[in-house]
Amino acid sequence: MAKKKGRAARKWYSMDLHIHTPASSDHQQADVSCLDILQRAETRNLDIISFTDHNTVAGYRRMLEEINQLDMLKRIKRILPEEETRLKEYRRLQKKILILPGFEFTATFGFHILAIFPPGKPIREIEHILLQLNIPADQLDEGSVTVGASSDVLNAYHQINEAGGLVIAAHANSSNGVAMRGFSFGGQTKISYTQDQHLHALEVTDLEHRGRHTTASFFRGTKPEYPRRMHCIQGSDSHRLEMDKSRKKNLGVGDRVTEVLLSEVSFKALLDLFMRDDFARTRPRRRKKEEQDFDFIRAAREEGSNIIQDFHASMTVRGGKLYAIIADVCALANTNGGTLYVGLDNDPTNPVLGVNSPAQSSKQMEKEISNRISPPLTCTVDAHITSGKNVIRILVPRGEDPPYAVDDNKIYVREEGETGLAVRDEIVGLVSRGRGAKVVAEQQPVSLVLKPEPDQKVVKKVATHPPRTGVEIVSVVERNGVKYYTVRDLRNGNTVKNVTEKSARRLWHYGITHFVGLPSDIQKVKIDWQKNLGILRKYKQGKRQVYDLVQREGKKFRTYYGVTEDGVHGVWRQLVGLEGEE
Repeated sequence: MAKKKGRAARKWYSMDLHIHTPASSDHQQADVSCLDILQRAETRNLDIISFTDHNTVAGYRRMLEEINQLDMLKRIKRILPEEETRLKEYRRLQKKILILPGFEFTATFGFHILAIFPPGKPIREIEHILLQLNIPADQLDEGSVTVGASSDVLNAYHQINEAGGLVIAAHANSSNGVAMRGFSFGGQTKISYTQDQHLHALEVTDLEHRGRHTTASFFRGTKPEYPRRMHCIQGSDSHRLEMDKSRKKNLGVGDRVTEVLLSEVSFKALLDLFMRDDFARTRPRRRKKEEQDFDFIRAAREEGSNIIQDFHASMTVRGGKLYAIIADVCALANTNGGTLYVGLDNDPTNPVLGVNSPAQSSKQMEKEISNRISPPLTCTVDAHITSGKNVIRILVPRGEDPPYAVDDNKIYVREEGETGLAVRDEIVGLVSRGRGAKVVAEQQPVSLVLKPEPDQKVVKKVATHPPRTGVEIVSVVERNGVKYYTVRDLRNGNTVKNVTEKSARRLWHYGITHFVGLPSDIQKVKIDWQKNLGILRKYKQGKRQVYDLVQREGKKFRTYYGVTEDGVHGVWRQLVGLEGEE
């Protein structure tokens, strides 16, 4: 079934969920009060804030204790005029700003995790969570960044989430962040730390930047090893009231703000936002008017079609346009989920066509998804305006009960910007995924001989992982005059057998045809070698740089075709002239 969400009552609100008080031992202004912080938050037009001191909830607790003390003095009529003024100011700001309790936890490896709770959460319960995370009882009020041996990252995610908290990886792409570069703790560990089901969002320091090298772009669900798209937000991580003018990296309250689209200002509404797959409801707060009017549909169109999004100019039955949308819904559900836009194509230079009667068209789309996709799939269908035209947006989740089919018997999958019918091995993989099993891909390279020159030693096998995009031709057999290939799609790790040139999808077909063109002795091919790795060919595909690569393993070699830059990692990046490791 499809599910339509009304947006009439939603408004944009500003939040800073990463604010330290003097309860943190590294706070830079010890004489600042909690009331000073609230007043500064009001000045910065914040609607939601959170006190997140290091490994303690003492800052938030002290604020409540001060308010309760002032309340008591007022009840017994012993309150001084300046104290009553202070109490009134606290009460006024409490009505204006949602103030959430929390802490910034230091997990193993020194990684930082924000834990944020509803305002009614008892302080004792939050302190009990800290104790469960191995914060020593005698350090609960210390606010220290370093607390010795604490808890593992995944265990912290789980415990905070189970306690009803919002779990955010603090400054994930920066120092002490779970996705920071230059910290060698294993690829699988980094994947689990950023894709865990108990983690709600990543706090990043480059949210206002644009381009495919930003953290939000990396975690947008297009990479096969990072299939879960992550909500990315920003926070000030303020350790002072105002920015340090001599060191501008030392931000003040509200110097890095996220805007969220909510129906109401509440912890429940905020948590609900992060539990959903609508990534258009968070954005960085920008200062310039033209940046404030950011159009997420226009930005998506500039990115173009990919594994998690596509565009359809219309939804007419005639010409199969409606069926193409339904096929895409099925493919996205079977892959990583994603978003479809109806009423415009994927070329940002073309005018937006729009749809007539968006409400009626949305209902028709809901009905088609409900009637034609099985098993039942809950999507969100809504209407938006871009360039003055109405378009329909379809949010498709990654299905929990694959394989999904159109009209009960047509199973589609998504690869890059292409939807196609699933082949047998892919269907087996979907069934295994639905059962909670993991299909392990075969890893034996194709058995073709690399003939060394006279007196040349064969280079020993090196432990270099294949690229993360493109396709590898694993083996080939001939039956009744027809060649059948086994291909490994590096985008998802699936190994598919019995592929012919005729049945191959576009990328597979490209790989097969170029593989066939290689001589049995690869020494006859002009290759740019660096140790065991080489470049067979590089070319442009639109704006993207694409490579065909080769890897020596003893007397054998492995070839990879159609590798894009985002699939190049480690020593492969050095080979093609890119800086750093990804």
